[in-house]
Amino acid sequence: MAEAATSEWWRGCVIYQIYPRSYQDTTGDGSGDLAGITRRLGHVASLGADAIWLSPFFKSPMADMGYDVSDYRAVDPMFGTEVDFDALVAEAHRLGLKVMIDQVLAHTSEKHDWFVESRSSRDNAKADWYVWANAQPDGTAPNNWLSVFGGPAWEWDATRRQYYLHNFLAAQPALNFHQGAVQDALLDDVRFWLDRGVDGVRLDTVNYYFQDRWLRSNPPLAESVAGTNGQSMTYLFQEHLFDKTQPENLDFLRRLRGVLDQAGDRAAVGEIGDEDRSLETLAAYTSGSDKLNMCYTFDMLGADFSAAHVRGCVEAFEREAPDGWVCWAFSNHDVVRHVTRWTRPGGDPVAVAKFAIELLCCLRGSICLYEGEELGLEQAELAYADLRDPVGIRFWPGNKGRDGCRTPMVWEKDAPNAGFSTGKPWLPVPDSQRARAVDVQSPDVNSVLTHYRAVLGIRRAHPALARGVIRFLDADGDVLAFVREGEGEKLLCAFNFGEGTARWPLPDGLGPVKAVDYAGYGAALQGSTLSLPGLRAFIGQIV
Repeated sequence: MAEAATSEWWRGCVIYQIYPRSYQDTTGDGSGDLAGITRRLGHVASLGADAIWLSPFFKSPMADMGYDVSDYRAVDPMFGTEVDFDALVAEAHRLGLKVMIDQVLAHTSEKHDWFVESRSSRDNAKADWYVWANAQPDGTAPNNWLSVFGGPAWEWDATRRQYYLHNFLAAQPALNFHQGAVQDALLDDVRFWLDRGVDGVRLDTVNYYFQDRWLRSNPPLAESVAGTNGQSMTYLFQEHLFDKTQPENLDFLRRLRGVLDQAGDRAAVGEIGDEDRSLETLAAYTSGSDKLNMCYTFDMLGADFSAAHVRGCVEAFEREAPDGWVCWAFSNHDVVRHVTRWTRPGGDPVAVAKFAIELLCCLRGSICLYEGEELGLEQAELAYADLRDPVGIRFWPGNKGRDGCRTPMVWEKDAPNAGFSTGKPWLPVPDSQRARAVDVQSPDVNSVLTHYRAVLGIRRAHPALARGVIRFLDADGDVLAFVREGEGEKLLCAFNFGEGTARWPLPDGLGPVKAVDYAGYGAALQGSTLSLPGLRAFIGQIV
Protein backbone atom coordinates (compact mmCIF):
# COMPACT_ATOMS: atom_id res chain seq x y z
CA MET A 1 0.00 0.00 0.00
CA ALA A 2 1.15 3.56 -0.59
CA GLU A 3 2.23 4.29 2.99
CA ALA A 4 3.89 0.88 3.35
CA ALA A 5 6.79 1.57 1.00
CA THR A 6 9.25 2.23 3.81
CA SER A 7 8.06 -0.06 6.59
CA GLU A 8 5.99 -3.21 6.87
CA TRP A 9 4.59 -2.95 3.35
CA TRP A 10 3.33 -6.52 3.75
CA ARG A 11 0.98 -5.75 6.64
CA GLY A 12 -2.48 -5.55 5.10
CA CYS A 13 -1.19 -5.74 1.54
CA VAL A 14 -3.00 -7.25 -1.46
CA ILE A 15 -0.99 -10.01 -3.14
CA TYR A 16 -1.91 -11.29 -6.60
CA GLN A 17 -0.79 -14.86 -7.30
CA ILE A 18 0.41 -15.62 -10.82
CA TYR A 19 0.73 -19.19 -12.07
CA PRO A 20 3.39 -18.55 -14.74
CA ARG A 21 2.53 -21.44 -17.02
CA SER A 22 -1.03 -20.18 -17.41
CA TYR A 23 -0.74 -16.40 -17.47
CA GLN A 24 0.56 -15.30 -20.88
CA ASP A 25 2.56 -17.05 -23.58
CA THR A 26 4.78 -14.90 -25.81
CA THR A 27 6.59 -17.64 -27.76
CA GLY A 28 3.69 -19.67 -29.15
CA ASP A 29 4.71 -22.89 -27.39
CA GLY A 30 1.48 -23.02 -25.41
CA SER A 31 3.05 -22.32 -22.01
CA GLY A 32 3.13 -19.00 -20.22
CA ASP A 33 6.47 -17.32 -19.62
CA LEU A 34 8.15 -14.52 -17.72
CA ALA A 35 7.99 -12.11 -20.65
CA GLY A 36 4.25 -12.72 -20.79
CA ILE A 37 3.88 -11.86 -17.12
CA THR A 38 5.81 -8.65 -17.69
CA ARG A 39 3.49 -7.79 -20.57
CA ARG A 40 0.41 -8.19 -18.38
CA LEU A 41 1.60 -6.50 -15.18
CA GLY A 42 -0.45 -3.42 -16.05
CA HIS A 43 -3.56 -5.54 -15.49
CA VAL A 44 -2.40 -6.41 -11.97
CA ALA A 45 -1.58 -2.80 -11.19
CA SER A 46 -5.00 -1.69 -12.46
CA LEU A 47 -6.66 -3.96 -9.90
CA GLY A 48 -5.03 -2.11 -7.04
CA ALA A 49 -2.77 -4.96 -5.90
CA ASP A 50 0.39 -4.22 -3.94
CA ALA A 51 2.46 -7.27 -4.82
CA ILE A 52 2.64 -10.31 -7.05
CA TRP A 53 3.50 -13.84 -6.00
CA LEU A 54 5.07 -15.94 -8.75
CA SER A 55 4.58 -19.68 -8.50
CA PRO A 56 7.79 -21.60 -9.37
CA PHE A 57 9.65 -20.73 -12.56
CA PHE A 58 12.89 -22.48 -11.62
CA LYS A 59 14.61 -25.26 -13.53
CA SER A 60 12.56 -28.41 -13.08
CA PRO A 61 11.61 -31.71 -14.74
CA MET A 62 7.99 -30.56 -14.12
CA ALA A 63 6.87 -33.77 -12.42
CA ASP A 64 4.77 -31.53 -10.17
CA MET A 65 4.53 -28.47 -12.41
CA GLY A 66 7.67 -26.80 -11.06
CA TYR A 67 7.26 -27.68 -7.41
CA ASP A 68 10.07 -30.18 -7.97
CA VAL A 69 13.08 -27.89 -8.31
CA SER A 70 16.32 -29.19 -9.84
CA ASP A 71 18.21 -25.88 -9.64
CA TYR A 72 17.10 -23.19 -7.20
CA ARG A 73 19.10 -20.46 -8.97
CA ALA A 74 18.17 -21.09 -12.61
CA VAL A 75 15.12 -20.05 -14.62
CA ASP A 76 13.66 -23.02 -16.48
CA PRO A 77 14.04 -22.41 -20.25
CA MET A 78 10.30 -22.93 -20.74
CA PHE A 79 9.77 -19.67 -18.81
CA GLY A 80 12.65 -17.70 -20.32
CA THR A 81 15.95 -16.48 -18.92
CA GLU A 82 17.42 -14.66 -15.96
CA VAL A 83 17.37 -11.52 -18.10
CA ASP A 84 13.61 -11.97 -18.52
CA PHE A 85 13.25 -12.27 -14.77
CA ASP A 86 15.24 -9.10 -14.15
CA ALA A 87 13.06 -7.26 -16.66
CA LEU A 88 9.94 -8.50 -14.88
CA VAL A 89 11.18 -7.24 -11.53
CA ALA A 90 12.10 -3.87 -13.02
CA GLU A 91 8.67 -3.42 -14.63
CA ALA A 92 6.85 -4.52 -11.49
CA HIS A 93 8.77 -2.02 -9.42
CA ARG A 94 8.10 0.71 -11.99
CA LEU A 95 4.39 0.02 -11.56
CA GLY A 96 4.66 0.06 -7.77
CA LEU A 97 4.32 -3.70 -7.35
CA LYS A 98 6.41 -5.77 -4.97
CA VAL A 99 7.64 -9.16 -6.23
CA MET A 100 7.39 -12.32 -4.13
CA ILE A 101 8.64 -15.68 -5.41
CA ASP A 102 7.84 -19.24 -4.39
CA GLN A 103 10.58 -21.00 -2.45
CA VAL A 104 10.08 -24.78 -2.35
CA LEU A 105 12.50 -25.68 0.41
CA ALA A 106 11.05 -28.82 1.98
CA HIS A 107 12.09 -31.02 -0.95
CA THR A 108 13.90 -30.94 -4.27
CA SER A 109 13.51 -32.77 -7.53
CA GLU A 110 15.11 -36.19 -7.73
CA LYS A 111 17.13 -34.65 -10.57
CA HIS A 112 18.72 -32.02 -8.33
CA ASP A 113 22.50 -32.43 -8.14
CA TRP A 114 22.24 -32.72 -4.38
CA PHE A 115 20.02 -35.78 -4.58
CA VAL A 116 21.95 -37.36 -7.44
CA GLU A 117 25.02 -37.28 -5.21
CA SER A 118 23.15 -38.25 -2.04
CA ARG A 119 21.67 -41.41 -3.53
CA SER A 120 24.97 -42.54 -5.08
CA SER A 121 26.33 -44.02 -1.84
CA ARG A 122 26.00 -43.94 1.92
CA ASP A 123 29.31 -42.15 2.49
CA ASN A 124 29.39 -39.26 0.00
CA ALA A 125 29.54 -35.59 1.03
CA LYS A 126 25.76 -35.20 0.76
CA ALA A 127 24.79 -38.65 2.01
CA ASP A 128 22.75 -37.17 4.87
CA TRP A 129 21.25 -34.22 3.00
CA TYR A 130 17.99 -36.14 2.55
CA VAL A 131 15.89 -38.26 4.89
CA TRP A 132 17.19 -41.80 4.44
CA ALA A 133 16.31 -44.82 6.58
CA ASN A 134 16.87 -48.54 6.62
CA ALA A 135 14.11 -50.98 5.83
CA GLN A 136 12.46 -52.87 8.62
CA PRO A 137 13.60 -56.52 8.98
CA ASP A 138 10.79 -57.68 6.69
CA GLY A 139 11.76 -55.15 4.01
CA THR A 140 8.85 -52.79 4.60
CA ALA A 141 9.11 -49.03 5.02
CA PRO A 142 10.66 -47.53 8.18
CA ASN A 143 7.29 -46.36 9.52
CA ASN A 144 3.68 -45.71 8.54
CA TRP A 145 4.05 -42.18 7.17
CA LEU A 146 1.94 -41.43 4.12
CA SER A 147 2.37 -39.17 1.11
CA VAL A 148 -0.06 -36.28 0.67
CA PHE A 149 -0.40 -37.49 -2.92
CA GLY A 150 -1.33 -41.04 -1.90
CA GLY A 151 0.45 -44.20 -0.80
CA PRO A 152 3.48 -44.59 1.48
CA ALA A 153 5.81 -41.63 1.97
CA TRP A 154 8.86 -43.85 1.43
CA GLU A 155 10.56 -44.97 -1.78
CA TRP A 156 13.16 -47.74 -2.00
CA ASP A 157 16.45 -46.85 -3.65
CA ALA A 158 18.31 -49.84 -5.06
CA THR A 159 21.75 -48.17 -5.07
CA ARG A 160 21.83 -47.13 -1.41
CA ARG A 161 19.57 -50.02 -0.42
CA GLN A 162 17.63 -47.67 1.80
CA TYR A 163 14.33 -45.85 1.74
CA TYR A 164 14.09 -42.09 1.22
CA LEU A 165 11.22 -39.89 2.40
CA HIS A 166 8.91 -38.02 0.05
CA ASN A 167 5.93 -36.18 1.47
CA PHE A 168 4.50 -35.69 -2.02
CA LEU A 169 5.66 -37.42 -5.23
CA ALA A 170 8.46 -39.98 -5.17
CA ALA A 171 10.20 -37.53 -7.53
CA GLN A 172 10.28 -34.99 -4.65
CA PRO A 173 12.68 -36.35 -2.02
CA ALA A 174 12.53 -34.59 1.36
CA LEU A 175 15.56 -32.64 2.49
CA ASN A 176 17.07 -33.36 5.91
CA PHE A 177 16.83 -30.08 7.82
CA HIS A 178 18.51 -31.67 10.83
CA GLN A 179 21.69 -31.31 8.75
CA GLY A 180 23.01 -27.76 9.21
CA ALA A 181 24.70 -27.72 5.80
CA VAL A 182 21.29 -28.18 4.17
CA GLN A 183 19.92 -25.13 5.95
CA ASP A 184 23.00 -23.10 4.98
CA ALA A 185 22.70 -24.05 1.30
CA LEU A 186 19.00 -23.23 1.15
CA LEU A 187 19.47 -19.86 2.83
CA ASP A 188 22.21 -19.04 0.33
CA ASP A 189 19.74 -19.81 -2.47
CA VAL A 190 17.19 -17.47 -0.92
CA ARG A 191 19.86 -14.74 -0.71
CA PHE A 192 20.56 -15.22 -4.41
CA TRP A 193 17.05 -14.04 -5.32
CA LEU A 194 16.95 -11.32 -2.69
CA ASP A 195 20.11 -9.93 -4.28
CA ARG A 196 18.28 -9.92 -7.64
CA GLY A 197 15.68 -7.57 -6.22
CA VAL A 198 12.78 -9.74 -5.03
CA ASP A 199 10.82 -8.22 -2.17
CA GLY A 200 9.69 -11.39 -0.47
CA VAL A 201 9.18 -15.13 -0.55
CA ARG A 202 6.20 -17.43 -0.36
CA LEU A 203 7.27 -20.59 1.46
CA ASP A 204 5.70 -23.75 0.14
CA THR A 205 4.65 -26.34 2.78
CA VAL A 206 6.52 -24.39 5.44
CA ASN A 207 5.64 -26.79 8.27
CA TYR A 208 7.11 -29.81 6.43
CA TYR A 209 10.77 -28.84 6.82
CA PHE A 210 11.56 -31.10 9.78
CA GLN A 211 10.51 -34.62 10.68
CA ASP A 212 10.84 -36.49 13.95
CA ARG A 213 14.49 -37.49 14.52
CA TRP A 214 13.45 -40.99 15.60
CA LEU A 215 10.99 -41.48 12.69
CA ARG A 216 8.19 -42.53 15.01
CA SER A 217 4.97 -43.69 13.35
CA ASN A 218 1.90 -41.45 13.39
CA PRO A 219 -1.14 -42.58 15.37
CA PRO A 220 -4.44 -43.04 13.54
CA LEU A 221 -7.22 -40.52 13.99
CA ALA A 222 -9.94 -41.57 16.40
CA GLU A 223 -12.50 -41.61 13.61
CA SER A 224 -10.22 -43.87 11.58
CA VAL A 225 -10.14 -46.39 14.42
CA ALA A 226 -13.91 -46.12 14.76
CA GLY A 227 -14.40 -46.66 11.04
CA THR A 228 -16.20 -43.32 10.62
CA ASN A 229 -13.51 -41.48 8.65
CA GLY A 230 -15.09 -40.57 5.33
CA GLN A 231 -12.01 -39.02 3.72
CA SER A 232 -11.12 -40.03 0.17
CA MET A 233 -7.36 -39.52 0.70
CA THR A 234 -5.57 -41.96 3.02
CA TYR A 235 -3.25 -39.17 4.20
CA LEU A 236 -6.15 -37.81 6.24
CA PHE A 237 -6.54 -41.05 8.21
CA GLN A 238 -3.56 -40.20 10.46
CA GLU A 239 -2.79 -37.66 13.14
CA HIS A 240 0.39 -36.15 11.74
CA LEU A 241 2.39 -35.76 14.93
CA PHE A 242 5.80 -36.83 13.69
CA ASP A 243 6.14 -36.23 9.94
CA LYS A 244 5.70 -32.43 10.04
CA THR A 245 5.35 -29.36 12.31
CA GLN A 246 8.30 -30.26 14.51
CA PRO A 247 9.56 -27.78 17.15
CA GLU A 248 12.98 -27.50 15.49
CA ASN A 249 11.33 -25.63 12.64
CA LEU A 250 11.06 -22.47 14.73
CA ASP A 251 14.83 -22.05 14.90
CA PHE A 252 15.14 -22.40 11.13
CA LEU A 253 12.41 -19.82 10.59
CA ARG A 254 14.35 -17.45 12.83
CA ARG A 255 17.42 -17.99 10.65
CA LEU A 256 15.35 -17.29 7.55
CA ARG A 257 13.88 -14.14 9.07
CA GLY A 258 17.41 -12.98 9.82
CA VAL A 259 18.30 -13.32 6.13
CA LEU A 260 15.23 -11.31 5.12
CA ASP A 261 15.84 -8.60 7.70
CA GLN A 262 19.46 -8.29 6.67
CA ALA A 263 18.31 -7.67 3.08
CA GLY A 264 15.97 -4.93 4.31
CA ASP A 265 12.25 -4.32 3.69
CA ARG A 266 11.53 -7.94 2.69
CA ALA A 267 8.78 -10.29 3.80
CA ALA A 268 7.83 -13.96 3.96
CA VAL A 269 4.43 -15.62 3.82
CA GLY A 270 4.23 -19.30 4.70
CA GLU A 271 1.79 -21.97 3.56
CA ILE A 272 0.59 -24.11 6.46
CA GLY A 273 -1.20 -27.40 5.92
CA ASP A 274 -1.71 -28.82 9.38
CA GLU A 275 -5.32 -30.02 9.56
CA ASP A 276 -6.88 -29.19 12.95
CA ARG A 277 -3.68 -27.58 14.25
CA SER A 278 -3.33 -24.99 11.46
CA LEU A 279 -4.16 -21.91 13.52
CA GLU A 280 -1.99 -23.07 16.41
CA THR A 281 0.90 -23.52 13.98
CA LEU A 282 0.24 -20.17 12.33
CA ALA A 283 0.38 -18.50 15.73
CA ALA A 284 3.72 -20.13 16.53
CA TYR A 285 5.23 -19.21 13.17
CA THR A 286 4.14 -15.54 13.13
CA SER A 287 4.26 -14.55 16.80
CA GLY A 288 6.80 -11.98 17.83
CA SER A 289 8.93 -10.40 15.13
CA ASP A 290 11.61 -13.03 14.70
CA LYS A 291 10.00 -15.64 12.42
CA LEU A 292 7.60 -15.30 9.47
CA ASN A 293 5.83 -12.04 8.72
CA MET A 294 2.58 -13.85 7.89
CA CYS A 295 1.11 -17.25 7.02
CA TYR A 296 -1.99 -18.65 5.44
CA THR A 297 -3.84 -21.84 6.15
CA PHE A 298 -6.50 -23.85 4.31
CA ASP A 299 -9.29 -22.83 6.67
CA MET A 300 -10.89 -20.55 4.07
CA LEU A 301 -9.98 -22.77 1.12
CA GLY A 302 -12.60 -25.42 1.73
CA ALA A 303 -16.29 -25.93 1.02
CA ASP A 304 -17.71 -24.26 4.14
CA PHE A 305 -19.20 -20.90 3.18
CA SER A 306 -21.15 -19.48 6.09
CA ALA A 307 -21.20 -16.60 8.53
CA ALA A 308 -20.47 -18.97 11.41
CA HIS A 309 -17.43 -20.52 9.70
CA VAL A 310 -15.84 -17.20 8.79
CA ARG A 311 -16.39 -15.77 12.24
CA GLY A 312 -15.04 -18.94 13.84
CA CYS A 313 -11.86 -18.86 11.74
CA VAL A 314 -11.17 -15.18 12.37
CA GLU A 315 -11.93 -15.30 16.09
CA ALA A 316 -9.75 -18.39 16.49
CA PHE A 317 -6.85 -16.61 14.82
CA GLU A 318 -7.35 -13.48 16.92
CA ARG A 319 -7.37 -15.64 20.03
CA GLU A 320 -4.45 -17.91 19.11
CA ALA A 321 -2.18 -15.31 17.52
CA PRO A 322 -2.86 -11.89 19.01
CA ASP A 323 0.54 -10.61 17.87
CA GLY A 324 0.74 -12.67 14.66
CA TRP A 325 -0.43 -11.86 11.15
CA VAL A 326 -2.54 -13.86 8.74
CA CYS A 327 -2.87 -13.77 4.96
CA TRP A 328 -6.41 -14.71 3.90
CA ALA A 329 -7.13 -16.37 0.57
CA PHE A 330 -10.21 -17.99 -0.92
CA SER A 331 -8.57 -19.57 -3.99
CA ASN A 332 -5.15 -20.68 -5.17
CA HIS A 333 -3.51 -23.15 -7.56
CA ASP A 334 -4.19 -26.16 -5.32
CA VAL A 335 -7.94 -25.97 -4.67
CA VAL A 336 -11.22 -25.78 -6.59
CA ARG A 337 -11.96 -22.13 -7.41
CA HIS A 338 -14.08 -20.57 -4.70
CA VAL A 339 -16.85 -19.43 -7.04
CA THR A 340 -17.47 -23.09 -7.87
CA ARG A 341 -17.05 -24.28 -4.27
CA TRP A 342 -19.43 -21.71 -2.85
CA THR A 343 -22.15 -21.28 -5.48
CA ARG A 344 -25.20 -23.21 -4.33
CA PRO A 345 -27.20 -25.30 -6.82
CA GLY A 346 -29.14 -22.89 -8.99
CA GLY A 347 -27.21 -19.97 -7.52
CA ASP A 348 -25.54 -17.01 -9.20
CA PRO A 349 -21.73 -17.37 -9.51
CA VAL A 350 -21.36 -13.68 -10.36
CA ALA A 351 -23.05 -12.71 -7.10
CA VAL A 352 -20.79 -15.12 -5.20
CA ALA A 353 -17.69 -13.63 -6.85
CA LYS A 354 -18.68 -10.06 -5.95
CA PHE A 355 -19.69 -10.99 -2.42
CA ALA A 356 -16.46 -12.90 -1.81
CA ILE A 357 -14.16 -10.00 -2.69
CA GLU A 358 -16.19 -7.69 -0.45
CA LEU A 359 -15.73 -10.10 2.43
CA LEU A 360 -12.05 -10.73 1.72
CA CYS A 361 -11.24 -7.03 1.57
CA CYS A 362 -12.85 -6.41 4.95
CA LEU A 363 -11.01 -9.10 6.91
CA ARG A 364 -8.14 -8.15 9.19
CA GLY A 365 -4.89 -9.33 7.65
CA SER A 366 -3.21 -9.35 4.29
CA ILE A 367 -5.09 -10.91 1.37
CA CYS A 368 -4.10 -13.02 -1.58
CA LEU A 369 -5.96 -13.12 -4.91
CA TYR A 370 -5.50 -15.93 -7.42
CA GLU A 371 -5.27 -15.13 -11.11
CA GLY A 372 -8.68 -15.26 -12.78
CA GLU A 373 -10.76 -14.83 -9.66
CA GLU A 374 -11.09 -11.14 -10.56
CA LEU A 375 -12.99 -12.37 -13.61
CA GLY A 376 -15.24 -14.66 -11.57
CA LEU A 377 -13.78 -17.73 -13.26
CA GLU A 378 -15.27 -21.04 -12.22
CA GLN A 379 -13.48 -24.38 -12.02
CA ALA A 380 -12.91 -25.80 -15.50
CA GLU A 381 -14.24 -29.27 -16.28
CA LEU A 382 -11.54 -31.14 -18.19
CA ALA A 383 -11.45 -34.50 -19.90
CA TYR A 384 -9.12 -37.11 -18.45
CA ALA A 385 -7.04 -36.97 -21.64
CA ASP A 386 -6.30 -33.29 -20.99
CA LEU A 387 -4.99 -33.71 -17.44
CA ARG A 388 -1.42 -32.81 -16.53
CA ASP A 389 -1.63 -32.91 -12.74
CA PRO A 390 -0.24 -36.19 -11.31
CA VAL A 391 -2.85 -36.13 -8.55
CA GLY A 392 -5.77 -36.05 -10.98
CA ILE A 393 -4.19 -38.61 -13.29
CA ARG A 394 -3.70 -41.04 -10.40
CA PHE A 395 -7.00 -40.62 -8.57
CA TRP A 396 -9.49 -39.84 -11.35
CA PRO A 397 -12.47 -39.63 -11.10
CA GLY A 398 -12.71 -39.57 -7.30
CA ASN A 399 -10.20 -36.72 -7.25
CA LYS A 400 -9.91 -34.83 -10.53
CA GLY A 401 -6.78 -33.01 -9.44
CA ARG A 402 -5.86 -29.36 -9.69
CA ASP A 403 -5.81 -28.69 -13.43
CA GLY A 404 -9.33 -27.25 -13.34
CA CYS A 405 -8.11 -24.17 -11.48
CA ARG A 406 -4.92 -23.84 -13.54
CA THR A 407 -6.35 -23.31 -17.03
CA PRO A 408 -5.00 -20.28 -18.94
CA MET A 409 -6.10 -16.71 -18.29
CA VAL A 410 -8.68 -15.35 -20.71
CA TRP A 411 -7.61 -11.96 -22.01
CA GLU A 412 -9.48 -11.41 -25.29
CA LYS A 413 -12.79 -13.10 -26.02
CA ASP A 414 -12.43 -13.48 -29.79
CA ALA A 415 -8.67 -14.06 -30.04
CA PRO A 416 -7.17 -17.54 -30.55
CA ASN A 417 -7.09 -19.27 -27.18
CA ALA A 418 -8.62 -16.13 -25.65
CA GLY A 419 -5.37 -14.22 -26.17
CA PHE A 420 -3.28 -16.54 -24.02
CA SER A 421 -1.21 -18.17 -26.78
CA THR A 422 -0.98 -18.49 -30.54
CA GLY A 423 -0.08 -22.17 -30.08
CA LYS A 424 -1.90 -25.08 -28.49
CA PRO A 425 -2.20 -24.27 -24.75
CA TRP A 426 -0.73 -26.72 -22.26
CA LEU A 427 -4.24 -26.94 -20.76
CA PRO A 428 -7.42 -26.21 -22.73
CA VAL A 429 -9.05 -22.79 -22.63
CA PRO A 430 -12.71 -23.57 -21.80
CA ASP A 431 -15.20 -21.94 -24.15
CA SER A 432 -17.34 -21.16 -21.11
CA GLN A 433 -14.64 -18.83 -19.81
CA ARG A 434 -14.23 -16.77 -23.00
CA ALA A 435 -17.26 -14.64 -22.19
CA ARG A 436 -15.51 -13.52 -19.01
CA ALA A 437 -12.33 -12.32 -20.72
CA VAL A 438 -10.65 -9.14 -19.55
CA ASP A 439 -11.54 -7.21 -22.72
CA VAL A 440 -15.23 -8.01 -22.17
CA GLN A 441 -15.33 -7.11 -18.49
CA SER A 442 -13.12 -4.01 -18.42
CA PRO A 443 -15.68 -1.63 -20.01
CA ASP A 444 -18.67 -3.24 -18.26
CA VAL A 445 -19.61 -1.27 -15.14
CA ASN A 446 -21.49 -4.28 -13.75
CA SER A 447 -18.78 -6.88 -14.30
CA VAL A 448 -16.91 -8.84 -11.66
CA LEU A 449 -13.65 -7.21 -12.78
CA THR A 450 -15.04 -3.71 -12.35
CA HIS A 451 -16.35 -4.71 -8.93
CA TYR A 452 -12.95 -6.04 -7.87
CA ARG A 453 -11.32 -2.77 -8.82
CA ALA A 454 -13.94 -0.79 -6.93
CA VAL A 455 -13.77 -2.87 -3.75
CA LEU A 456 -9.97 -2.99 -3.73
CA GLY A 457 -10.11 0.79 -4.10
CA ILE A 458 -12.26 0.96 -0.98
CA ARG A 459 -9.73 -1.11 0.93
CA ARG A 460 -6.92 1.14 -0.23
CA ALA A 461 -8.86 4.29 0.70
CA HIS A 462 -9.68 3.05 4.20
CA PRO A 463 -6.59 1.92 6.12
CA ALA A 464 -8.77 0.53 8.92
CA LEU A 465 -9.73 -2.31 6.55
CA ALA A 466 -6.11 -3.27 6.01
CA ARG A 467 -4.63 -2.84 9.46
CA GLY A 468 -7.32 -1.95 11.98
CA VAL A 469 -8.58 -4.18 14.76
CA ILE A 470 -11.68 -6.31 14.26
CA ARG A 471 -14.61 -6.68 16.65
CA PHE A 472 -17.57 -8.92 15.88
CA LEU A 473 -21.15 -7.88 16.54
CA ASP A 474 -24.04 -10.14 17.45
CA ALA A 475 -26.06 -11.23 14.42
CA ASP A 476 -28.41 -14.10 13.78
CA GLY A 477 -28.46 -16.76 11.10
CA ASP A 478 -26.73 -15.92 7.84
CA VAL A 479 -25.59 -12.40 8.80
CA LEU A 480 -21.98 -11.67 9.69
CA ALA A 481 -21.20 -8.23 11.13
CA PHE A 482 -18.09 -6.65 12.58
CA VAL A 483 -16.39 -3.33 13.18
CA ARG A 484 -12.96 -2.45 11.81
CA GLU A 485 -11.24 0.37 13.68
CA GLY A 486 -7.87 2.04 13.26
CA GLU A 487 -5.97 4.81 11.54
CA GLY A 488 -8.48 7.32 12.91
CA GLU A 489 -11.61 5.71 11.48
CA LYS A 490 -14.26 3.17 12.38
CA LEU A 491 -16.14 1.06 9.80
CA LEU A 492 -19.16 -1.22 10.00
CA CYS A 493 -18.99 -4.29 7.74
CA ALA A 494 -22.03 -6.55 7.34
CA PHE A 495 -22.62 -9.56 5.07
CA ASN A 496 -25.66 -11.68 4.29
CA PHE A 497 -24.59 -15.22 3.35
CA GLY A 498 -28.19 -16.26 2.80
CA GLU A 499 -30.32 -16.19 -0.33
CA GLY A 500 -33.19 -14.06 0.95
CA THR A 501 -33.19 -10.51 2.29
CA ALA A 502 -32.08 -10.14 5.90
CA ARG A 503 -33.01 -7.23 8.14
CA TRP A 504 -30.44 -6.56 10.84
CA PRO A 505 -31.01 -3.93 13.54
CA LEU A 506 -27.91 -1.91 14.32
CA PRO A 507 -26.64 -2.44 17.88
CA ASP A 508 -27.47 0.20 20.44
CA GLY A 509 -24.66 2.68 20.95
CA LEU A 510 -22.98 1.98 17.63
CA GLY A 511 -23.41 5.56 16.47
CA PRO A 512 -24.59 7.07 13.18
CA VAL A 513 -23.50 5.11 10.11
CA LYS A 514 -22.93 6.51 6.63
CA ALA A 515 -22.69 4.09 3.71
CA VAL A 516 -19.44 3.93 1.79
CA ASP A 517 -20.37 4.22 -1.88
CA TYR A 518 -18.97 1.56 -4.17
CA ALA A 519 -20.22 -0.35 -7.20
CA GLY A 520 -23.07 -2.76 -6.62
CA TYR A 521 -23.23 -3.12 -2.85
CA GLY A 522 -27.03 -3.47 -2.97
CA ALA A 523 -27.75 -2.89 0.73
CA ALA A 524 -29.84 -0.14 2.29
CA LEU A 525 -29.81 1.49 5.71
CA GLN A 526 -33.36 2.31 6.76
CA GLY A 527 -33.27 4.20 10.02
CA SER A 528 -31.54 1.93 12.50
CA THR A 529 -32.12 -1.24 10.47
CA LEU A 530 -29.86 -2.56 7.74
CA SER A 531 -31.59 -4.34 4.85
CA LEU A 532 -29.28 -6.83 3.19
CA PRO A 533 -30.41 -8.73 0.08
CA GLY A 534 -29.05 -12.24 -0.35
CA LEU A 535 -25.29 -12.37 -0.99
CA ARG A 536 -24.92 -8.65 -0.47
CA ALA A 537 -22.63 -6.66 1.78
CA PHE A 538 -22.61 -3.26 3.44
CA ILE A 539 -19.65 -1.11 4.38
CA GLY A 540 -20.32 2.07 6.30
CA GLN A 541 -18.41 4.70 8.22
CA ILE A 542 -19.38 5.05 11.86
CA VAL A 543 -19.41 8.78 12.53
